[in-house]
Amino acid sequence: MSSSDSSSPTFNSIATILETDFKVERSAISPATALSDLGLDSLALMEFVFAVEDAFHLRIPEDRLDPREAGITLQRLCEVIDTESSGAPAPSTQSVEAHA
Repeated sequence: MSSSDSSSPTFNSIATILETDFKVERSAISPATALSDLGLDSLALMEFVFAVEDAFHLRIPEDRLDPREAGITLQRLCEVIDTESSGAPAPSTQSVEAHA
């Protein structure tokens, strides 16, 4: 993990959404912050995920990220967004070519 994670464009966009739309203090927002520690209730968490999806013009499959799941961090959310937006398969997907 590089030290530039907290200044990535993806992270900055997420932080701005949290600050602007959900009134979360900027000091409470870091890559290591768990979604459950943002002080948002379950409805607000779902709205936050929808806002992030709209901002990045993508849909996050629930099997990739369930915001109600304990321990999901903003860093994890960034990773899922970057993976989804790049169109790359999830790391857990096994290669079909392996048996060729």
